Amino acid sequence: MKKGTFKETKKAKHERVARILEKLDNKYGTQKRCFLNYRYDWQLLFAVILSAQCTDERVNIVTNDLFVKYKTLNDFACADIKEMERDINSIGLYRAKAKNLILCAKRLLEVYDGKVPSDIDALVSLAGVGRKTANVIRGNIYDIPSIVVDTHVKRISAKLGLTVNEDPVKVENDLMEILPKDHWILWNIDIITLGRTICIARREKCGECFLNKDCPTGIMKNGNSIQAT
Repeated sequence: MKKGTFKETKKAKHERVARILEKLDNKYGTQKRCFLNYRYDWQLLFAVILSAQCTDERVNIVTNDLFVKYKTLNDFACADIKEMERDINSIGLYRAKAKNLILCAKRLLEVYDGKVPSDIDALVSLAGVGRKTANVIRGNIYDIPSIVVDTHVKRISAKLGLTVNEDPVKVENDLMEILPKDHWILWNIDIITLGRTICIARREKCGECFLNKDCPTGIMKNGNSIQAT
């Protein structure tokens, strides 16, 4: 996007965001969805830890066997790290993740009585858990309004003109200011879907995108300009 070619008032931006959210609701619905398979809360936590720099599809393949072999938190806490590495070696960063799964299981048992905490500070104290993972857990398990900033959310939110920041925490704060709370969780879910199907990195299908009339990047890519001031 060329600087100076897209301007809008605060009111116009809120109106544009409202249109974007309405279109996302119409396209994808308003029911919260999770792309990772799990039965217990701690299994979702472990699946999200494994998903860093890895596709959800690969994680689901691995956890399909992993959660059968290690049925409880205690099984993970007592696991041999070398064996755990072999169990998840088709996932990127598997050595670090194997270590984190075991340490995380031990802390959950020793400090939180085997329960996944809802407090963000408690969550990020767990091995392998950062703010993104914590927000996934808060949103999916506890239904606490949370914005998860992954690569899709960061990239597409910028294309939509909702943030100019690169730091995930700053992007999260920008989105919390402009998006209504009832769409914080849905934003991540819908934008991931959009990013995997239409607004694909390096090969965006702007001509097919149902948001193209409200997307500054898409409009200007087609040689047009827009000014809502």
